[in-house]
Amino acid sequence: MENKTCCFIGHRPQSLPWGFDESDPRCILLKKMLRKEIKQIIREHGVTHFISGMALGVDTWAAEIILELKEKEACPITLECAFAYEDQAALWPEADRNRYFFIVERCDKENLLQAHCTPDCFRNRNSYMVNHSDYVIAVWDGTPSGTGRTVCCAREMSKKVIVLTPPEEKENLSCDLSFRRR
Repeated sequence: MENKTCCFIGHRPQSLPWGFDESDPRCILLKKMLRKEIKQIIREHGVTHFISGMALGVDTWAAEIILELKEKEACPITLECAFAYEDQAALWPEADRNRYFFIVERCDKENLLQAHCTPDCFRNRNSYMVNHSDYVIAVWDGTPSGTGRTVCCAREMSKKVIVLTPPEEKENLSCDLSFRRR
């Protein structure tokens, strides 16, 4: 069986309804949704390699899920960290930098796409990830954004795109995770 690859794209915390509060029930639900999709894509489509762009939010959460599946459930999968530029996390708060480096130390492959930040470095990173993937898991609310542009590009390239919509309301959070997928 041919190895298949999946990358992750999605909004940064400041663009999500709960911001940086990962204890918010909507964030917890989104992480469960991500985990479910990752496990499903491994099981049903034979994906063995995952690429994270290592931005705050969705990229970080997905990378952590991959590492957890590898370490605690012994899934035969690999994680690649694709860095938009060398000092991508330099200005982040210390706790976020520590989390970033914790992931990097445990990943299977590091890929630095360019040395310095440029106006198009994140677009270049997203293009690399989509070009090297068979599947894309996107957390996107449908608004115009870098995530939206990347979803459109992936669809134009006939990549299989799974879009998860971030939960909006704190009330009425369902235990059925399938209703959020589109």
